[in-house]
Amino acid sequence: MPLSALPEAWSEGMRALLGIVPPDDRLGCLQDVHWPSGGWGYFPTYTLGAMTAAQLFEAACKAQPDILPGIARGDFAPLVGWLRTNIHRQGCLLETDDLLTKATGKPLDAGVFKAHLRRRYVEET
Repeated sequence: MPLSALPEAWSEGMRALLGIVPPDDRLGCLQDVHWPSGGWGYFPTYTLGAMTAAQLFEAACKAQPDILPGIARGDFAPLVGWLRTNIHRQGCLLETDDLLTKATGKPLDAGVFKAHLRRRYVEET
């Protein structure tokens, strides 16, 4: 398929999958800078980053029970302190997998991310 066919194919795909058609290419096939530049590989890394963040936050909250109450007050010092000790000071010493395992006690775990998504979008509705 030639590149010139992308806008029409995008609109048709949106219609077939979601029942809507973007009003123009800016809101359609060009809505994300990564798409027209060919940077498709970014999308999986966003998910990996979100998974890692969820796992780090879970471990931090378990290690420092004052993190959530602190955040509720606008005080991020307990979280930043945990991150400095367990991530920032270790980051250049270890590979990502080793750093995550050392900080959280386990390698990247999709179950932690699934639980986070359930808490955020299902249980708190």
